[in-house]
Amino acid sequence: MTNASVAVRGFGPVFVLLFGLQFVSMGAMEMSGPFWPIQIKALSPSDGVFGLAGVAVYVGPMIGMSLTSALWGRIGDRYGNRLMMVRALCGLAVTQLLVAIAQDVWTIMALRFLQGACAGYIAPAQAYGVQITGGKDRASLFAWLQVATNVGSLGGAFLGGLILDRFPFAAVNLTAGIICALCAAVAWSSLPVPARGAGAANPGNATTAKPATSTVVPIAALLALMGMLLASRMVLQVPFSLYMTQVFGAPHWVAGLTYGLLACGFVLAAPLWARLFENRSPSYVLGAHVLISAACVLVTYLAGGTGSVAVFALLYFIWGALLGGTTPVLLALISATAINDRQGSVLGLAQASQQIASASGIIAGVGVTQFLGLEAAFPLVATLYVLSCLSALGIWLKTAPPKGS
Repeated sequence: MTNASVAVRGFGPVFVLLFGLQFVSMGAMEMSGPFWPIQIKALSPSDGVFGLAGVAVYVGPMIGMSLTSALWGRIGDRYGNRLMMVRALCGLAVTQLLVAIAQDVWTIMALRFLQGACAGYIAPAQAYGVQITGGKDRASLFAWLQVATNVGSLGGAFLGGLILDRFPFAAVNLTAGIICALCAAVAWSSLPVPARGAGAANPGNATTAKPATSTVVPIAALLALMGMLLASRMVLQVPFSLYMTQVFGAPHWVAGLTYGLLACGFVLAAPLWARLFENRSPSYVLGAHVLISAACVLVTYLAGGTGSVAVFALLYFIWGALLGGTTPVLLALISATAINDRQGSVLGLAQASQQIASASGIIAGVGVTQFLGLEAAFPLVATLYVLSCLSALGIWLKTAPPKGS
């Protein structure tokens, strides 16, 4: 609560509105997230179609978003990120309402792809936040927006389950569409239009201070590192519940609780990581990511080898806490590296990269567990984190200031 009040005082009332919109809209989109396999199974004419559609319903929006996020970012730089936020929310509302009335898997897959292509809310929200705050404390800003996403996702999944227990699946999507439409109306009517040139007041203030002797980290290298870390995380997105029930014999509520511990660890740790990295040099941030990646290797290796559900759940929570120091911090470093009038483009490109990495991780997880069994999931995750650690080490060695400078 103390961290939240500090954030409100530091960023002002617009931050509260941004946080609320992120929380509510992302929660609305996650209302149907855990339950798509149920709907796809009911509509699929065969097991083969179900296998294809069961993956495509999750990967399709990611592919759509990866193809359009950079474009929406460039348009946002020219016409305003606030407008792009409203556009994305309207796109989510319309596609959710259309999905609600779709009655075959092929239409649903097409609409889910279209939903991703029309979406892209998070990147303009981040760019808008940078404009409003003048580039101040980007790590904390991005961390709290990620917290809103994670908490919203947990609340949305719970609310979606309550609705699905009493009403047809269409009611979940109808409710989500109405909520997104209301969020669009609130964003249009309540978010102030940034003053021309906003964001330039404190150029470079972010996770990193940029001393003259420091080396500017290539954005492409940061995007690659962030993508590798995210792909490692997403390997377990599809097989997680099967892993819990088949390897541990855990009931569904234990699987759900354990899954939520990852987000819980992220939510609690992300603001603390942001404060740790505030005004630190890029070299410091990248050096820390070498250690974070190495810690993720150890945690995921131990999780894959334990036979205790309690130990597994604890490790999952620790893993979530470590993840709180990855994506928000790297996004802030990317934002600080970019010039002010290209925030939308760069953050849109970052969002596209995240979607490609997420889809790659999901596909890799499904493929490996299908061919090698569920026990191969965590060795794959640990191996990918080893590659992330080596990548972070390579970038850090190239950007570390010479001794004595």
